[in-house]
Amino acid sequence: MEMKKRISLELRNRSPAEVAELVVDNCRSSDGEVEGLTDEFKELEFLSMVNVGLSSLSKLPSLPKLRKLELSDNNISGALETLAEKCPHLTYLNLSGNKIKELSNVEALQNLKSLRSLDLFNCEITTLEEYRESVFELLPQVTYLDGFDQEDNEAPDSEADDEDEDEDGAGPPADYEDDEEGEEEEEEEGSEGAEVGLSFLMKQGVQEEEDDYAEEEDEDEPAAVRGEKRKRDVEDEGDDDDDDDDD
Repeated sequence: MEMKKRISLELRNRSPAEVAELVVDNCRSSDGEVEGLTDEFKELEFLSMVNVGLSSLSKLPSLPKLRKLELSDNNISGALETLAEKCPHLTYLNLSGNKIKELSNVEALQNLKSLRSLDLFNCEITTLEEYRESVFELLPQVTYLDGFDQEDNEAPDSEADDEDEDEDGAGPPADYEDDEEGEEEEEEEGSEGAEVGLSFLMKQGVQEEEDDYAEEEDEDEPAAVRGEKRKRDVEDEGDDDDDDDDD
C-alpha cells in the first residue's frame, strides 16, 4: 500500500490536527520520499515509518511537537539536518538498519538539543573503531546509544516501570484487612468463651454426680443404722446441755 493512502486510512475520519500518534510501518514510498504528511499534523508527537523504503527526509513536514521518530529499516544514508529544522524537539530517534556509515552522517544531529536516545544498531557506522565513544563525544546531549549509556547501563523501559508500580500498589484495601482481623479476633473470643462454658458445665456435672452419690449412700444404709446415728446425735446434744447446767 502506498504511504499516502495508508496515512489517509490511519486518520479514521479525524482531521490531521487531532492526531498525536501515527504508525505507517511497512507501506511503500513511491520515490523514497515522505508522502501524505503535511504541516497540518501539528499535534503529532509519535511517528513510526519503519520499512517504508525511505531514502530521504527532505519532504518531511514541520512537526513541532514530535518527540519520538521511528525510521528503522529504511535506506537513509545522511542529510539528517532536516530533522533539526522540522522536528526540533525530538528526544528519541531510531535509525537502526539504515545506510549510515560515517560519523559525518550523524553530525547534523548536534542541533537536536533535546535528543536523549539514538539508535544506530545494524548500521555500518557501528563497525567503526571506538564507535560508541566517538558518538557520545560528537553528540554530548545523547544519554543512550543503541539502548545503553556510556557506562553500559540499559535504558529504562517505561512500560516495565508502569507494571512495577501496579504490582507495588496491588493488595486488598485497608478496610478489607481490618475486617479480616476483626473476624479473627471474634472467632478467638468465641472459642475461648465456648471453652470456659464447657469447663463450667463439666465441673457442675461432676459436683451434681457427687451429691447424688452421697444421697444414694444415705439411702442405701439400713434404717436401724440411720436410727442409731440419730440417737447418738441426740444424746450428744443432751450431754452438752447438762454440762451447761453444771456451769
